[in-house]
Amino acid sequence: MSKYKEQSDLSLIKRIQKYDPRALEEIYNRYSPIMYTLIKKICGDEKTSENILVEVFKIIWLKSEQFDTKEDSVYSWLITLARNRAIDSARRSRNSKATQEFYNDEYENFYIIPARTKHEEKLDLKSALSFKEKVETALSKLTDAQQYVILLAYYEGLTIDEISGKLNLPVETVRSKVSVALDNFNNHLKEA
Repeated sequence: MSKYKEQSDLSLIKRIQKYDPRALEEIYNRYSPIMYTLIKKICGDEKTSENILVEVFKIIWLKSEQFDTKEDSVYSWLITLARNRAIDSARRSRNSKATQEFYNDEYENFYIIPARTKHEEKLDLKSALSFKEKVETALSKLTDAQQYVILLAYYEGLTIDEISGKLNLPVETVRSKVSVALDNFNNHLKEA
């Protein structure tokens, strides 16, 4: 067994910050299946999803110093990074104006790299996967409309205004529906 397989996610990220390619390979082996699944759910296209996954691991390699080893959760940081990059790609394909927007380091640092949150729960891949059934149960208890607005916001990355336009509902109605859906989801999650 490789010494890298025995290391924690956090120690691997610390090694990536020192440009250890084997640490990146181990993080890839652990996380690429779940990240690819999330990216593909957002983008829908296999080739695009594969390209985005490669881009995400390039970002991890080049921007790992932005991961705070004392505050951030490796699982949350990686999953959010994959989601942000996939959402960005989906938005660019929907919006020709966004496609023309210049993609540079500043843009990437602001829109793609996950923002730090002090109240973030420290999850690892194993505990997140064990939590999966509770999340699915909580989601299944929501109404179809509540599930749909969460899907539009999380997987399609639509803003409240975009959801409002898509559903042909006033912005405040959509804001209220999203708020109620998230409250109900959190309550169901606590019960599970």
